[in-house]
Amino acid sequence: MCAIGQISDRWRKPLYDGFEGKDFSVSGGLYFKRNPEQDAGLVEFQSQVTYSGNGALKLSLGAGRGETRPGGSQRAEIWERPELWVPYNEGIWYGFAVKFEEPIPQDDHRYVIAQWKREIAGTLGDFSPFLALRLNRGKLFATVETNLVRAARGGFRGQATCCEAGETAVWLRPETNQTRALVATDALWTSDDGKCFSTCTSDIVAIPRGNSLPSPASGWIDFVVYSKPGPDGTGHIEIFANGKWIVTVKGRIGHSDKGLGQFQYFKFGPYRATHHNSWTLYYDEFRRSVNRADVLRNASSGAAGLRLGR
Repeated sequence: MCAIGQISDRWRKPLYDGFEGKDFSVSGGLYFKRNPEQDAGLVEFQSQVTYSGNGALKLSLGAGRGETRPGGSQRAEIWERPELWVPYNEGIWYGFAVKFEEPIPQDDHRYVIAQWKREIAGTLGDFSPFLALRLNRGKLFATVETNLVRAARGGFRGQATCCEAGETAVWLRPETNQTRALVATDALWTSDDGKCFSTCTSDIVAIPRGNSLPSPASGWIDFVVYSKPGPDGTGHIEIFANGKWIVTVKGRIGHSDKGLGQFQYFKFGPYRATHHNSWTLYYDEFRRSVNRADVLRNASSGAAGLRLGR
């Protein structure tokens, strides 16, 4: 489903859903998209595990449900309604809280808990999210994606590299004309975890703000993200977690292939390559706004100089 037609100002209206009822709130603009990959997912509005208020979403992937073919994927993702998607060249603030249920997957596998993508309207190809929050070996990390960039330095696949100031570690993927940058990790991340990111580039610059991503086992994590793609080098991303400023990312962010649509969209929930285990996440307090104050409620003093939003 694509956001079709002339861009309106509907995307500027703030969105919020605290998942207090038995269905998605009209004011939140969210829905569970039905497709074969999503057949693996279960959605439950429940009140036993919450971040605030009396309700939260429980999103699960279970053994034996959904796609099982090799190379397939399984999802229990919640989408923004297409009529509320944000223009690709605009900046927007997102917030949501997430909690990992035990056991937290510890294997080397593809796990994603939230992702921001460009609308695919009239082009072929599998375009990765331009921003994703991911899990691997029980560790949390964030990646930014764009088209293939030039390498500043690097070794070879399977060996992590050390980048200089103004450079970011990336994984070049020429077979798909894409580049994936490693922009933030939790404190337990090691060079062995980032072996794919074996090249450096100055086309994407990740500026650490003195804090690591929280551990998946630490309880509720309240994420705040500013999303503004810019494949021409004007992209800008900010990531906060539990009020702490994690990273600023600038430069080439997102894809510019011919035929791609004019909107960006967000979806959250467990997504993984086909697996046999059960995996459950809880989500609460979804919000979206052009106004930073509607989303970033308890920022640390270190973010006082951030001049985005109103």
